[in-house]
Amino acid sequence: MFEEGASNAEIARAVGVCAESVRRWRRVWEEGGVWALRRRAATGRPPKLDDAQVEMVRAALARGARAHGFEADLWTLERVGAVVEQKTGVVLSRASVWRLLTGRLGWSLQRPERRAVERDESEIARWVAHEWPRIKKGP
Repeated sequence: MFEEGASNAEIARAVGVCAESVRRWRRVWEEGGVWALRRRAATGRPPKLDDAQVEMVRAALARGARAHGFEADLWTLERVGAVVEQKTGVVLSRASVWRLLTGRLGWSLQRPERRAVERDESEIARWVAHEWPRIKKGP
């Protein structure tokens, strides 16, 4: 669109960005051409775990928390951090463990249902079918 002579406002409307972004892009394009507009690798600190280590952690977590000596088969950030340290020797903060789980492993927050161990589904179904209609008021 730059080569066709479109205005910054036209380009901004066409691609759904603000005109300031288009002005910045145009400046880069004028100085370095189309190649200067290409996406560059992300800057910042590299991840502490490489892809092989992440896969090692994924396999370890797939075995469950009990396989790593925890009482309940429930993963917490602290438990995952302990497994990461045990398997890779890398110590991660809680925030880094969260980013590992949600970003690189694709996990999401899950909370266990709170249910009584003594819960009897058949008795509940019987009560709803027979007792509830008997005591329910109104239609």
